[in-house]
Amino acid sequence: MKIRNTFLWLSVLLLVVACKTNPFTGEKNLNFVSNDQLFPASFEQYNQFLDEAEVVRGTEDSRKVKKLGEDIVVAAERYLNANGYQGFMNDFKWEFNLVKDDQANAFAMPGGKVVVYTGILDEAKNTNGLATIMAHEIAHALADHGAQRMSAAQLQQLGAVAGSVAVSGRSQQTQQIFAQAYGLGTTVGVMLPFSRSHEAEADRVGLTMMAIAGYDPREAPELWKRMQANSSGQAPPEFLSTHPSTQTRINNLTKWAPEAIAEAKKYGTTSFK
Repeated sequence: MKIRNTFLWLSVLLLVVACKTNPFTGEKNLNFVSNDQLFPASFEQYNQFLDEAEVVRGTEDSRKVKKLGEDIVVAAERYLNANGYQGFMNDFKWEFNLVKDDQANAFAMPGGKVVVYTGILDEAKNTNGLATIMAHEIAHALADHGAQRMSAAQLQQLGAVAGSVAVSGRSQQTQQIFAQAYGLGTTVGVMLPFSRSHEAEADRVGLTMMAIAGYDPREAPELWKRMQANSSGQAPPEFLSTHPSTQTRINNLTKWAPEAIAEAKKYGTTSFK
């Protein structure tokens, strides 16, 4: 009982003290992984990835990826400074690379390291489509989603240990049932919704940042309509996915685009590229 209570109080303590304010939503997010802990490892992994990848340099597309990324980061800095978060990005080392790969994908790593695969350029179709993709990835980095996922995973592991201690005196069958139920329950009930909320947040924050940068957020739902039309295979049910369904994203982006345009006007952006 004493060990079980120790785990319980440790979990409560982590939840109370390990929160960080999200500058884009104003909400308190679970995060007990500091930039000092996370960013160096992220930068090292990114450089290792680039060493093994076919990085595209000196082309119109690679220059566009870099220009869009820089424009959106400048917009984010304007937003952060205007809302009392001066210096928020001091530890970030932004880098934007185009990598030759047929996957229709892009990703961001903590600290501002972004990769766009050539396979997604046709889906992007135009500058605003590519800005949508890049703003989404930049928003993941800005919102510390990587650190939040690591924090949640650590709590999930802590809960598993505490639960194992609690049932340690029970039968082997009971212990196995607990392990299976805990794994499934925390994955479907906690971790997957957590991931989907990050994707939705990155969509919404990304729309605002691209709009402030002068790129048209009304292109975002059109991008996802193209992605939907070009998708192959049956997607899993939304509750079993790390991402919202494509239709959910289209609906959300359509609803949020006017909000992003209105926000951009506060920063003097009244027309789009």
